[in-house]
Amino acid sequence: MIRPVSPSDAAAIAAIYNYYIQHTTITFETEPVSEAEMRQRIESIAAGYPYLVEETDGCITGYCYAHRWKEKEAYRLTAETTIYVRPDHHRQGCGRRLLAALLEACRTQGLHSLVACITVPNEASVCLHRTFGFQQVSRFAEVGRKFGQWLDIYDFECIL
Repeated sequence: MIRPVSPSDAAAIAAIYNYYIQHTTITFETEPVSEAEMRQRIESIAAGYPYLVEETDGCITGYCYAHRWKEKEAYRLTAETTIYVRPDHHRQGCGRRLLAALLEACRTQGLHSLVACITVPNEASVCLHRTFGFQQVSRFAEVGRKFGQWLDIYDFECIL
C-alpha cells in the first residue's frame, strides 16, 4: 500500500537511507541520520510537497518525495525527486509503484517539471526514470567525492 508519510515512519525511513549513506555512493551524505533528524526532514518536506511510503505487512519497503529544486521563486513549479527502496526489496516493483504515485501527486499539486539527480553509476535508477519519461539533460563530472572516489551525476528531467 502506498500512502502519505507520517512522522512515525522516521525510524524506518532513516534505516533505509542510512544503508545507502554507509554502503553506497547513491547519496552524497556521509554520516548516518538520526531518527529525530529524519522526522524533522519529513515534517519540513511533507509540509509543501508530496512524500509517500510503500508499506507491506506493516513494514516500510520504500519511500519517495518531491522537494524544492532551487530557491528562487521562478523555480517554484519545478521540484527534485528522491526515491529509496529497502535493499531487500529491489527488483520487486516497489520503485516503480512509488515513482508512479509520486508523479501523479506532483501533477495533482500543479508542479510542471521534475528533476532527478542520479549518481553515476546507478543503472537501475536510470532505467526506472526513463520508463516514466525522464530524459537525461546533463552530466556533471567529478562533483562529489565519497569512499575515496570522484563521482559524476546525471540530471534527468520530466515535464509533467
